[in-house]
Amino acid sequence: MAETRVFAAHATRRHISGGARALAGLAYLIAAICVLPMLAVLVAALTGGTDTISHLMETVLPRYAASTLALVGLVATGTLAIGVGAAWLVTMTRFPGVRILEVALVLPLAFPAYVLAYAYTHVLDHPGVVQSTLRDVMGWGPRDYWFPEIRSLGGAALMLTLVLYPYVYLLTRAAFLQQSATAFLAARALGKSAWQAFWRVSLPMARPAIAGGVLLAVMETIADFGTVAYFGVQTLATGIYTSWFAMADRGGAAQIALCLLAFALLLAVLERYQRGEARYHNTGKRRQTMPPAQLTGWRAGLAMALCGVPVFFGCILPIIVLFEMGLGSEQDLLSRRYVGFIQNSLTLAGAAAVLTVLAAIAVGFYQRLRPGRRAAAAGYAARLGYAVPGGVIAVGLMVPFAAFDNALDAWMRATFDYSTGLLLTGSIWLLVGAYMVRFLAAALGAYEGGQSTVHANMDAAARSLGQTPVGTLRRVHLPILTPSLLTALLIVFVDVMKELPATLIMRPFNYDTLAVQAYRLASDERLEGAAVPSLVIVAVGLLPVILICRQVGRRH
Repeated sequence: MAETRVFAAHATRRHISGGARALAGLAYLIAAICVLPMLAVLVAALTGGTDTISHLMETVLPRYAASTLALVGLVATGTLAIGVGAAWLVTMTRFPGVRILEVALVLPLAFPAYVLAYAYTHVLDHPGVVQSTLRDVMGWGPRDYWFPEIRSLGGAALMLTLVLYPYVYLLTRAAFLQQSATAFLAARALGKSAWQAFWRVSLPMARPAIAGGVLLAVMETIADFGTVAYFGVQTLATGIYTSWFAMADRGGAAQIALCLLAFALLLAVLERYQRGEARYHNTGKRRQTMPPAQLTGWRAGLAMALCGVPVFFGCILPIIVLFEMGLGSEQDLLSRRYVGFIQNSLTLAGAAAVLTVLAAIAVGFYQRLRPGRRAAAAGYAARLGYAVPGGVIAVGLMVPFAAFDNALDAWMRATFDYSTGLLLTGSIWLLVGAYMVRFLAAALGAYEGGQSTVHANMDAAARSLGQTPVGTLRRVHLPILTPSLLTALLIVFVDVMKELPATLIMRPFNYDTLAVQAYRLASDERLEGAAVPSLVIVAVGLLPVILICRQVGRRH
């Protein structure tokens, strides 16, 4: 009997060890897929020849880099000012409408920047309602006045600032809520004004969170393609697309992608460093809640205006304009063509969301099951995609898989006189893989946030009852993590619906999505038509934002 129990115990350990090895292999495979685009871009850029990079350096690359840096500087400044200012006002003061505004300030996050670009171009361009009204009222001719050009670097920076400041607002607000009032009140007791105490005490304590939010906004800025392409701003992101399609220069596209990749990875390292630094800002055990200041009179009016302006221009006005544009268009959402766009978008977003969340479960659970350097390295590699623009991932996947398809086709022709064509390049699943690489970090964040609530004793109890790692995951973790997994599914689903550069480069022939249709109509100056798919994208994007707003409303 004893020998039987010993044999059973050895068999169970072998089964558990085999499950852990399989999970480790899957986690390493996912990490390798996430690293593959970056390695492919590096190899393609280095093998592209010096003539291409020399020509780029002499012609367009300095202009692309300068425009990208200028755009980054403007967006970083704008998101910093709006996000920090709004977070301080709704957290540390009380004025009429503050409870509504603290939630509404998150709403612009539902908008892709290129959708705002279409709406504001319709309003502010030369034939738009603003300039037309000025000409009619003042009696001006086309050359009698000056008006800021919306299709410019400054216009692109404004659009990106309006949709990206919530990153800074959310992180900064959370930092202010966690601060103790002790240091602030001590500064006031020493004779400092409220402004001086904020500038010298509260702001430095929240600096890691602020820097993290700004860096997230900057990474989204360098990844943006739709806004800058529509406004004619030549950045590194648009340079990749131009080299790939307009000039058919694969080496040039890879070398521009390498420049953008280096910039993105530098920002990712900075963001990771700031996140690590944030752990050292501890307020201690004695924590006193910051008493909010009651604003009245003109101060309350100014606070309402400062918090209401970004909400109005980042959400309310664009929705009104898009509805007005959509009603005057000839686009029919119920037509067979638009039903096809919606089906394509939902298919890609659904498949990508499921695959990405499954990958997040594999990587996240492996890190919990076998903590160590290897698991940490796999997790870090899986997170790299969030810092890499969609255009870079597209180029990084297209280059090796196109080479594989061509080599396989050549071998089949020579051996069997049969052409296989392009099996992987231009397929839906390669595009879904690109989405997984791009958004796996978001799914991992949601999964690990829920996993932190599962106590280690639960794992030990499941193992003592004879559960394998897979059994523990299926019967213990997944039921508890269902809300977190649904949140991860929703976040990835919406991000895929909005993704434009990777879809433009990698989509199968004649397989268009709502984002592609909106971009195509806007490129043809059919802005009224572009409003219809844009509204659908915004409506879907509001779903995760509503979830975020509910969490914001509960944090008082």
